[in-house]
Amino acid sequence: MPISFIFKYKHIMFDDLLGNLQKQQEELQQKLAGILVEAEAGDGAVTVTAGADLHIENIKLDPSKMDLSDREQVEDLLLVAVNRALEEAKQKAAVETNKMVGGMLPGGLDQFLKP
Repeated sequence: MPISFIFKYKHIMFDDLLGNLQKQQEELQQKLAGILVEAEAGDGAVTVTAGADLHIENIKLDPSKMDLSDREQVEDLLLVAVNRALEEAKQKAAVETNKMVGGMLPGGLDQFLKP
């Protein structure tokens, strides 16, 4: 077999693999955007909803559970709730990513992705 044929065949296989990986990455991003988590701070004074793609979807403030005129308290509660929501979103993203990557690995190798 001529070398040029082997090189061309490997090049086609590599392009197919990259195209497949790109498609799976796009599908994963769409899936992560649809997974929402919620976290709160101050016993529900602040509730944050975040997507597993690490975007903040919504922030709710319950004025009956905090003093809105206390700017420092509001800022602290916001920080805590946002960080909690993003941490939970990261965990959900890791689980989904491991599912995708695990399905691509040859038998048994996906066990190395488990926490």
